[in-house]
Amino acid sequence: MSGIDIHRFDGGGYKPVVDFEGWRVAMLNSDGEFLPENLTFAQRHPLTDEVFVLLEGSCVLLAFGDDAGALGQCEAVKLEKNTVYNVRQSVWHTHALMPHTRVLVVENRDTTNENSPIMTLDAQKRGEIMELCARVFS
Repeated sequence: MSGIDIHRFDGGGYKPVVDFEGWRVAMLNSDGEFLPENLTFAQRHPLTDEVFVLLEGSCVLLAFGDDAGALGQCEAVKLEKNTVYNVRQSVWHTHALMPHTRVLVVENRDTTNENSPIMTLDAQKRGEIMELCARVFS
């Protein structure tokens, strides 16, 4: 017994790979759901920050100012490999992943759908995201 656990996830979507005490490491891999044209919601985590690290490919992190309970102005940040991006507690966010993209996610172990509200993206926000991603990915 070496004392080393090895985890790999090559599928698409989000998958927790390590849960330990209060924290979790997950993989977020591209699939059709995360293409800019297919994004349908933003989420936030009122109890915790969330960290993203680009391992491979292209990803845009999208954060929305909170405008009295609605999604406000959208900010797009293109992730660079091996750089840590921290989304602060309660910030509405989503991400667009191009094909063949892998992102490492670090979050609190108790981050779940039950304590992470989502907000549906209306046609205007989806259009804004498409424009931002087109600029950032070009």
